[in-house]
Amino acid sequence: MRALRIDPDATVTDLDLPAADAQSSIQEHVRSDAVDHGVHHRRAVLHIHGSGQKLGLPQNLAAWALASAWRGRPLYPLAGRIVVTGRTTSGDLTALDDDLVQHAKAVAQTVRDTLAEWRARPPASNEAAVNEILAYAARHVASRGQ
Repeated sequence: MRALRIDPDATVTDLDLPAADAQSSIQEHVRSDAVDHGVHHRRAVLHIHGSGQKLGLPQNLAAWALASAWRGRPLYPLAGRIVVTGRTTSGDLTALDDDLVQHAKAVAQTVRDTLAEWRARPPASNEAAVNEILAYAARHVASRGQ
């Protein structure tokens, strides 16, 4: 089953999860037995470390920007490695659609580029930083269709 892993450094890795044991493989990639599920798009599920923020795992800005763009508003912070799979209308896990893969990869690349730019030109405030990342993410998602 086609899926993606988004790491806190905004690296995106293509995954081919075994259909018969996808949940175990997701737990391995997220590095947690306790995996929460975030449904921020009708055709996708974000599999999130169940205790990531409590354990102080690094924030995952790329996954946060993607989920926020899909939702159309800023969401709570996400932390640690995150696996993204597809989902059917009945809620079953399935392969991630190509357009959603493109959303994730474009948003992650934009996050990496923006963070690099901020080293030379820091944002004026945290609010400005959030707004900039969200605007870029929303533009990528809208340009590739929902």
